[in-house]
Amino acid sequence: MLSFRSSVWLCCLAAFLLPLAPAHAASASYRYDTVHSQIVFSISHDGYSRPFGRLHITQGWLRFDPDDWSTAATELDIDLAGVDMGDADWNKAVCKPALLDCTGHRYAHFVSSRVERKDDHHGVLHGQLTLHGISQPLSIPFTFNRVANTIYGLHTIAGFSATAMLDREGFGITANAGSIGQQVSVWLELEAIRDEHAIPTSKEQP
Repeated sequence: MLSFRSSVWLCCLAAFLLPLAPAHAASASYRYDTVHSQIVFSISHDGYSRPFGRLHITQGWLRFDPDDWSTAATELDIDLAGVDMGDADWNKAVCKPALLDCTGHRYAHFVSSRVERKDDHHGVLHGQLTLHGISQPLSIPFTFNRVANTIYGLHTIAGFSATAMLDREGFGITANAGSIGQQVSVWLELEAIRDEHAIPTSKEQP
């Protein structure tokens, strides 16, 4: 039978060792950093070249646990009216109703359905993209870069890189088929800031 002194000693030892035991990180909620998150796309121009354009996320949230991707989910909006082709007149042309229709369908919307984990840093995000008023399934291969505190410790950041390929005609964007390519290459560089209030209450559960 343990003495009182031995019991106290064991309790103290347990209290000391408990913080050293590995802990399972629960899913955290994040809001997209709209400054450091950027979307770049490229499409053929009459076969001469594949010019680049840039888009920005206006808002969105992410749920992610580095140790358990089964609970991961995301939803975000992209402002098509902010498209940047590097030339003001070109921006206006791309925004016309026959192409992006930035007035009638200003925002593209993506919502995830599941995440397919390949290894500790690679996976495929499955979901639905609504663009030009049409919704289509979309699978996005991605790389999980890391989760860490910023250099000054102000925020916890989750970072990802991803690629996708879109068929513009599948979203009803069929104009200028002879001069504008059909397949659109997309690159996403995403940073999200940990924020316990980022996810709307109705979407907190998977």
